[in-house]
Amino acid sequence: MGKIRSCLASVGAGIFHDVKARLPWYLSDWTDAWNYRVVPAAALIFFSNVLPGIAFSLDLIETTNQYGIAEVLVSTFMAALVFSVFGAQPLTIAGVTGPITVFNKTIYNILANQPDPPNYLHFIGWVYLWAAVIHWVTAVLNWCNFLKYVTLFSCDTFGFYVSWIYLQYGVQVITRQFSGGFVSAAVGIILAILMVLTSFIFQSLSQRPYFHRIIRQFFADYGMPISLVAASAMAYWGRFHSADVVTLPVGGAFQAANGRPWLVKFWELDGKWVGIALPFGIILWILFFFDHNVSSLIAQGSQFPLRKPPGFHYDFFLLGITTFIAGLIGVPAPNGLIPQAPIHTTALLVMGLPTRDNEEDYVAGRGGPVVTPRTEKGQYEVSAYPNDIPHPKQIPVAVVEQRLSNLVQGALCLILLTGPLLHVLGLIPRGVIAGLFWFMGADALQGNGITRKLLYLIRDKSLTAADEPLRKVRTSRLLLFVGIQLVGFGVTFAVTQTAVAIAFPVVILLLVPVRTLLVPRLPFTPAELSILDGPTASLHTMESVGGSL
Repeated sequence: MGKIRSCLASVGAGIFHDVKARLPWYLSDWTDAWNYRVVPAAALIFFSNVLPGIAFSLDLIETTNQYGIAEVLVSTFMAALVFSVFGAQPLTIAGVTGPITVFNKTIYNILANQPDPPNYLHFIGWVYLWAAVIHWVTAVLNWCNFLKYVTLFSCDTFGFYVSWIYLQYGVQVITRQFSGGFVSAAVGIILAILMVLTSFIFQSLSQRPYFHRIIRQFFADYGMPISLVAASAMAYWGRFHSADVVTLPVGGAFQAANGRPWLVKFWELDGKWVGIALPFGIILWILFFFDHNVSSLIAQGSQFPLRKPPGFHYDFFLLGITTFIAGLIGVPAPNGLIPQAPIHTTALLVMGLPTRDNEEDYVAGRGGPVVTPRTEKGQYEVSAYPNDIPHPKQIPVAVVEQRLSNLVQGALCLILLTGPLLHVLGLIPRGVIAGLFWFMGADALQGNGITRKLLYLIRDKSLTAADEPLRKVRTSRLLLFVGIQLVGFGVTFAVTQTAVAIAFPVVILLLVPVRTLLVPRLPFTPAELSILDGPTASLHTMESVGGSL
């Protein structure tokens, strides 16, 4: 009897504790936004969220003829509004992702092969409703505590997969342009390469010792948006203009695809299809459980000096609400974005000098700087060094934890739905979008744990730092660990390309039991596993789900 009472008492406890922990910070979430870092963060995440979301949906738009760019923008705005105003983790950016477009397109193909197919949007509405109900059950029953078993092993593998999906979609965007003629496709390739090169040049200059630090910071903050605008403008310069490059398709202002009403009456679906929609809803729940929560973990990674508490249970309940609304108005369901997750938080970093007492610990990797936050003003005190002592390298000392940048990038999506700005959006060449995919995919690969381990394996050991942790791992064990991750990536990527692509979320979720049940039985020492793997986020962040593995 006591066990039953204990279980009943825990119902909704995760949501309650999330709200209780985050609510005292709500006012400061808005007052702390009075900081310049919010401006470049909003601009950067707007470009890196909206345009890839539109590009991902192009395949869905052209295949199903059920969605348009307006649906993508409305979905992004809805997610930004809900999570920035009501969410417990406003740093997490939600939008239309590649996996959801694959999911929706696969359902369309399955239904199209039926002798008497139902209305697509009505069926999707029920899929989203079933998924939303399971989201709410998950949050109320505290199933997000399962995240304590999600380590860098799973996150790096999934992040590696998403990065390659970005690269693949960039190639697809280019190859589809050949249907419009070789010259148009060739110009598209040139624009894509120009977009990639200029973005990486700005990124490289921001990390070099050239120019004043304000200029370097400007390159880091606005390099990618400038590259996108410049590459798009090149399509209309000189003889490039005569190539008639393929641009983004746009519809009417605030108009849904095919002129349909924004309200989808999915309750009119025939009863037999309502039951058939349930398995698809379960698969969507699996996808969002892993995708959204991993995105939240990465956005609040251990490398970011965060002060404010997280809220996984509560935010997953909100994700159920946005999923339901998406089905109700006929837009792709938004969820957390993987490559964009650290981009937003990184753009909000405040750099400074570590305290003298902690400088040696930070350099040795044993700790971080001591930062005294002034919560009421959103300012941070960082220790000063005398002029006669060489200053150490600046490190992250704080994050501007606020809600405004997420809300602004969502509001810009709504503004983009107006007639004049839709016309401007329709001027962006698809080749530039391909370049944006390549840049974001390659940039995400640079920071991925699998990539770093692979680069270590081919590095000249005589030029490797003596304190490199991977030196303490036997090469055979490093190869085994990375090999398992690459197999997981390969299986996930392969499934996505087949007729059973709709099952790929299940493969992704299996990464967690592989790490918790299989890997510890392999010939790794505890010390080696602690170096090869670890918690995605800090203990401060993982408290919301009961700690880490």
